[in-house]
Amino acid sequence: MAAPQEWLRDYALLALRINRHMAGAATGTVLVYKGPREWSERVEGEEPVPPGALAEDAEALLDGLNGAPLAPDRVRYLTAQVRAMRAAARRLAGEDSPLPEYARECLGVSVGWLPEELFEEAHARLDAALPRGAGSVAERLEAWKASHSLPPDRLERSLPPLVDQAVAETRRRTSDIVPLPDGEEVRCRIVPGALFRGAGDYEGGLRSTIHIGGGRRFNLADLLYVVAHEGHPGHIAEALLKERALVAERGLLEQQVRFMLAPAFVISEGLGLHAQEIVFPGDEAQRWLTDHVLTKEGMAPDGSDFASIHRVQNLLFGVWSNAALLASEDRPDDEVAGYLSRWALLSDAETALALGSLRATGMALYIFAYFHGWRLLEDWLAVPDRNARVRRLLTEQLLPSDLTPAP
Repeated sequence: MAAPQEWLRDYALLALRINRHMAGAATGTVLVYKGPREWSERVEGEEPVPPGALAEDAEALLDGLNGAPLAPDRVRYLTAQVRAMRAAARRLAGEDSPLPEYARECLGVSVGWLPEELFEEAHARLDAALPRGAGSVAERLEAWKASHSLPPDRLERSLPPLVDQAVAETRRRTSDIVPLPDGEEVRCRIVPGALFRGAGDYEGGLRSTIHIGGGRRFNLADLLYVVAHEGHPGHIAEALLKERALVAERGLLEQQVRFMLAPAFVISEGLGLHAQEIVFPGDEAQRWLTDHVLTKEGMAPDGSDFASIHRVQNLLFGVWSNAALLASEDRPDDEVAGYLSRWALLSDAETALALGSLRATGMALYIFAYFHGWRLLEDWLAVPDRNARVRRLLTEQLLPSDLTPAP
């Protein structure tokens, strides 16, 4: 292979060039890049490289890993990442493989149609977890969300201090599992008009921001679910700790080039969906919210079971996976929307937002990372020394195949 530094430069350039094609296709970005500015400036200043040529560049990088003077585990990780980028480049060049095959090549997991019995079971759990009342499960879920929500016109004023409290508590509990550095700063920013729920961004230098969409109400019963996912022990903690453990201590510069349509992000999203339960087992999240947030906001206990509701939310990401398969078959919008509404119990506004995500280039693939990442970690974390495995998730380069028992 070329010198490792040259190979890593070419690896970063490939990711930046693929992202340049995909970032303008309603996805925003498929790359988290913290590498040298000179490399990103080089790509910004050049003519876009044709996707077919990018696929050839990926092949050359894979060839360069043969016999590379790198640790075998690192070679295996880099190989999986480059294969994902090669598949994305081929897709951009017009290759039209079935979505499950594309997902397997990019994400390193097998995806397929999930039986509706799984969702029926989730609906039954939700029925038991919601307050008693008239109406369907979907109507009662909507009423439960409304009863715990801040309207958009209150978010800018009321939500940031609540997020700050939640960050402090999730960070304190995460530090009981893995040491966190002193001096970390996590801000909350409300993004006016945005419809996403939350996004955690580690900016480097111990500074991070949790972005909250300001164009929709915010369910305070989900405060810890969102903050733990986006912050600690979720995305921000993972980015911060891997920067220190992998980049600063071991010099693994590829960690600064994180292509999202790849195996590592299956694990990241699985960790995010398990994050609240990791640091608030059982009903601890609900008790903390009741004592520190909900009572102060005049929201009285209603007999609901937050932990069960959040588990159902994770299960119902499987509906999104099935809907992505339907969309990939060019099923009509009303059919895909009806499926989401029926099984994911989404409102009309939520369904329209979800449909837009499924139709966006690349994002239908990324949606698989949620359910399949959550399910992958469900079994892997079910061990007596779970904290040791959480530490591995936060500090090691792992692939889905590392978490799957050998046949």
